Amino acid sequence: MTQTLPIVIRKEGKWFVAEAPFLGVVSQGKTVETAKKNIKEAVELYLEDSPETKRALREEFSSAPFLTTLEVRV
Repeated sequence: MTQTLPIVIRKEGKWFVAEAPFLGVVSQGKTVETAKKNIKEAVELYLEDSPETKRALREEFSSAPFLTTLEVRV
């Protein structure tokens, strides 16, 4: 079974940092594609050891999450 999870990627210096915010899993790469590949591997390893989290994810993300942006004055 596959599951679609939201991932946030941001540039920090020379690296792209990828985070799965609902899991607290973080990885990085020198390119966006490498960061995506690395976060996928990190999430799969994390889920391998956590059957309870797998079950919760199936329930939480039974449909695709809605993601948008918000502008705020800073």
